[in-house]
Amino acid sequence: MPTQTAAQRRAEARAAYDAYLATCPARELLDRISDKWVTLILNALADGPRRYSDLGRTIAGVSQKMLTQTLRALERDGMVTRSVTPSVPVRVDYELTPLGVSLLPLVQAVKQWAEAHIAAVHTARASYDAAAGESS
Repeated sequence: MPTQTAAQRRAEARAAYDAYLATCPARELLDRISDKWVTLILNALADGPRRYSDLGRTIAGVSQKMLTQTLRALERDGMVTRSVTPSVPVRVDYELTPLGVSLLPLVQAVKQWAEAHIAAVHTARASYDAAAGESS
């Protein structure tokens, strides 16, 4: 194996974490956090621990399967913790970890931006569709 200079090692390290490259490890996280269910779950957990059933009621449209899969993925990635309280029925709570809390400002900002700009997006879509219809 040839010896590398410090500059070559730094350049190699920069290339390894270039999210535009398909092999970049950071793409795994970008794929995860760009998922709509992840964003909604993290926002739903912003105010503290929530029960599984409460999350299901809060997040309209999420199936049990998607909620379970997404929570497991977030737990695996260290973003949420799962606590089981033995009772009848069993109580399962989810809570953000410090890592999940550190991501919260970003996903909250995206949610707030979407809520503030959806009308402008709808207007732009209508204009685009009208122009596309005229050119057909």
